[in-house]
Amino acid sequence: MKELYTDRLIIRRFSENDGEDLYEYFSNPKVLEFEPYKPLTKDEAYEEAKIRESDERFFAVCLKDGKLIGNLYFSEGDFGTWEIGYVFNDKYWGKGYATESALELMKYAFTTLGVRRIVAHCDPKNPNSWKLLERLGMRREAMQLENVYFFKDEEGNPIWKDTYQYAILKSEFIK
Repeated sequence: MKELYTDRLIIRRFSENDGEDLYEYFSNPKVLEFEPYKPLTKDEAYEEAKIRESDERFFAVCLKDGKLIGNLYFSEGDFGTWEIGYVFNDKYWGKGYATESALELMKYAFTTLGVRRIVAHCDPKNPNSWKLLERLGMRREAMQLENVYFFKDEEGNPIWKDTYQYAILKSEFIK
């Protein structure tokens, strides 16, 4: 994918040079509360930036001055359905950056890539996330009980999580 631009943002591939900015929010437990990973050390964040540089599912979301403030996840599934996700530095929450960047990626996906449907999953205990999905025009399709786990307890048992599933069709988005 080429770089995408909005009035305030650049959406681009990751670079190994993104380690410092990635560390700024991937070391924050508040940011990662609903994510499938624990806070990273500085070295781990730099390594993660290198990994994401070659992983086509991840996009860096940057201010026009180049500051990395978050990332989008976009992965192809079956039957023309793709999944979108996002994580943003909490210093930039509440400013519309996640909505702006996700809408731009969705527009590109539907108009250029020929995507038929986009889905997203979020924790029901994270209203900021599901409200964002609703601002994107997505509809809640399901409440999935104990369908995923990211971590295990002390005895090695999965810590199950519920998720909401949201989706939007190309025909709904283009209207």
